[in-house]
Amino acid sequence: MKKILITLIATAAIIFAACSNSQSSKENDTSKTDADSMTTAAPDTTALVEVTPTFSNVDPKVAAGLKTVVDHYLHVKNALVSNSGDEAASGGKAMAEAMSRVDKSLLTADQKKVYDDIEDDLKEHAEHIGKSSGDIAHQREHFVMMSEDVYDLAKAFGGGQPLYHDHCPMANDGKGAIWLSETREVKNPYFAGKMNECVKVQEFIRNKQ
Repeated sequence: MKKILITLIATAAIIFAACSNSQSSKENDTSKTDADSMTTAAPDTTALVEVTPTFSNVDPKVAAGLKTVVDHYLHVKNALVSNSGDEAASGGKAMAEAMSRVDKSLLTADQKKVYDDIEDDLKEHAEHIGKSSGDIAHQREHFVMMSEDVYDLAKAFGGGQPLYHDHCPMANDGKGAIWLSETREVKNPYFAGKMNECVKVQEFIRNKQ
């Protein structure tokens, strides 16, 4: 009986030592993985749906004008991330002005049809945001619809730069809402840069074909 007890104790000690070594090895592997991930420079787009803009023959002047529109949209987005109604208003005003300078005479018939379907609605949301510096909740309401329009614009013409299509299911009173970002890093404009863990990066929109 005594020999059996000694054998059981020895076996338990060996199993415990093996588990400890295994756990230590896992922790070392995890630390190495974390360190490696921190040094990754390029964004990984392999898991994303990639979208190529519909039109490849956009006039350079129109493309430049639309890039300015998207740049001001990103200004609004980043202002909402920072919870700054004043900055969002500044971006909205600049966006509306940029849209008024787009030369639609340089669009093809197909391009003009797509742009005309977006233009009035997008400009209205930009103007509302521009006039509502003291009401950031109202700005975010218009940003929901503005983002849908800019998404359609970028899918058709490109945004002058690669863009990421993000979706938050908690935004817009739980109905969900999207936005476009110039980086893959998630910063939620609907919750002042918070609630990022619920966000899904859905697409990578290329600049052009």
